[in-house]
Amino acid sequence: MLSTEERTLKPMRNTPSLSIFEDLESNVRSYIRSFPTVFRKASESRLEDVNGNEYIDFFAGAGALNYGHNPAAMKRKLLDYIAQDGITHSLDMGTTAKAAFLERFQAVILAKRKLFYKVMFPGPTGTNAVESALKLARKVTGRTLVVSFTNAFHGMTLGSLALTGNRFKRRGAGLPLGNTLVLPYDGYLPDGMDTADYAEQVLLDGGSGVSRPAAIILETVQGEGGVNTAHWEWLRKIENLCRRTGAVLIVDDVQAGCGRTGPFFSFEPAEIQPDIVCLSKSISGYGLPMALTLIRPDLDIWEPGEHNGTFRGHNLAFITATAALNYWLDDAFQMATLRKGELVRLRLRQIAEQFPELTVSLRGRGLLQGLVLPTGLAPRVATKAFSQGLLIETSGPQDGVLKILPPLTTSEETLQEGLDILASSLTEVVAAGASA
Repeated sequence: MLSTEERTLKPMRNTPSLSIFEDLESNVRSYIRSFPTVFRKASESRLEDVNGNEYIDFFAGAGALNYGHNPAAMKRKLLDYIAQDGITHSLDMGTTAKAAFLERFQAVILAKRKLFYKVMFPGPTGTNAVESALKLARKVTGRTLVVSFTNAFHGMTLGSLALTGNRFKRRGAGLPLGNTLVLPYDGYLPDGMDTADYAEQVLLDGGSGVSRPAAIILETVQGEGGVNTAHWEWLRKIENLCRRTGAVLIVDDVQAGCGRTGPFFSFEPAEIQPDIVCLSKSISGYGLPMALTLIRPDLDIWEPGEHNGTFRGHNLAFITATAALNYWLDDAFQMATLRKGELVRLRLRQIAEQFPELTVSLRGRGLLQGLVLPTGLAPRVATKAFSQGLLIETSGPQDGVLKILPPLTTSEETLQEGLDILASSLTEVVAAGASA
């Protein structure tokens, strides 16, 4: 284990400097404030900045890099395709790259799970997938209300933002966000109250003042909302409620999907079948922009061109996405992720036990885990960890959770190294607070 002195990073000396971004880029920039350096290259689970400082990645592009940085097999496929003048941009025209992805995704992912969905390419980001799901649910049902849950995050465009719980992000809309109802997520209410029962009472009772919804949308693990994790039985109850009310069940698997919690789809262990599934982030396998909206076939009542987007045919992403599916030919990758998740959970529990004077708890599944710390502590620990060579972000409405989100391909040795930095950073921050 490296000492603090050995981990202390070299200060930035070389160009380009941070002043370029301060002078020329909008004030809206965010992650550069948490990670104030200029990165120049990355491989697998590590990044390097312009001064040669190396960082272990527990951030993974906010979940867009489940297979790591520049995975070699995908990179070869991508470079070969570009060298052969393969189509890059195609809107929704037919291409060999898209055909290969569709066939492979059907065979490797959907058919093996006995899932039957039509695949829609709504645009390049997660919020595009959510927006298309909302439009289709309202079109199918003829209803307008959509139910979401406390601390949800579904995107930053207006329809998705109306479903997002974070007050700060909602305020950025600059106008009222309507046609939605926010209900308490699993575990949100005190004393162990079953919020699925509460939702049932509200949506089925004719005197509640709430109309039957077009859809209920949820995340099985609320990554941005604080790594809040729904129980399997709660998810089954929500599915049953959708069936009883005629609402479309939408699962937003943008961050928790593509193997992040172990199985390819995060909802698989609950044995539910959503009507619509939203995927993005790691579906391309390489960090290239790509999103999917998976639609139950009888709900696919779109008119041609009724929902579209200029970059819904990003063929470079189709190439790497097809290659990424090789990880899912058998159960080995899923089992490795679950094993690594248990390693992380065990170590986080040990870290928590080192600080009995603090109220520390654990959340999450697979390699989407959270360490919940007292108010104000998590951002300080993340800052200290960055200074020692670890990228880690916070989540939750008060940034009270350290979110452990490494690439799924990270070795157990690198996971332990990163967790060592996390432990020492927490120790230093707590010690500094005690001596202040």
